[in-house]
Amino acid sequence: MLIPIRDHNPSGRRPYVGWLLIAANVLIFAAYWPLFDEPRALERFFDAWALVPRQVAAGEGWHGLLTSMFLHGGFLHLAGNMLFLWIFGDNLEDALGHLGFLAFYLGSGVVAGLAQYLADPASPVPMVGASGAIAGLMGGYLLLFPRARIDMLFFLVIFVRVFSLPAWVMLGLWFAFQVLGGAVTSMDGGGVAYWAHAGGFLAGLVLMLPVFLRLGGPAFWARTHGVPPHPEAVAPSRYTRVPRVPRRRGPWSS
Repeated sequence: MLIPIRDHNPSGRRPYVGWLLIAANVLIFAAYWPLFDEPRALERFFDAWALVPRQVAAGEGWHGLLTSMFLHGGFLHLAGNMLFLWIFGDNLEDALGHLGFLAFYLGSGVVAGLAQYLADPASPVPMVGASGAIAGLMGGYLLLFPRARIDMLFFLVIFVRVFSLPAWVMLGLWFAFQVLGGAVTSMDGGGVAYWAHAGGFLAGLVLMLPVFLRLGGPAFWARTHGVPPHPEAVAPSRYTRVPRVPRRRGPWSS
């Protein structure tokens, strides 16, 4: 398995909104955790608060476009999404400001939900998870910081290794897998909402485009070399390739 564990560039400001989003997702999940022992009650809960395409097609359940972003189908689902939010959110909150980042996150999530609805408007399967919104963060991150280094954890049985990839490679492959998954699978029996992921990713690219142009477009890449404008972390010793990432403030150019 390949799992991203961190990027190399800290943010220049404390990502308060990112922290609050993580806290909200964790607390909401903890609040309905007991329902996992009562499948029928959990099904009713998701029918009421998740995004159910069939309900939207009938003119109902539009609130699910927002509320579904704060629901998850299990602990690993939650943990994976929060890890991605932790890795990719801080530099974008730095670039957009706190309120701008919140609007970007929620907007990406709404577009992701609409993409999944349009892919299968008759589906009765509830869609839950922050994955669509976080896919938007990944799309925005790719546009602003294509050459940022992402540490990847690879493990296969007892073989474990950490190595780095440029963001454009890691995120480009991730997006390609979502499109491929959406093309060959169906949500009819439940599973992964691939089109929500792909739609959120594209939404992030589009929503970030005005910011990218305001910062100078390709000239911004030339100034920053395609990485966040903060010093890259270095490995603390020759015995590990996983760097410490201290928080250092760096200027944003406009």
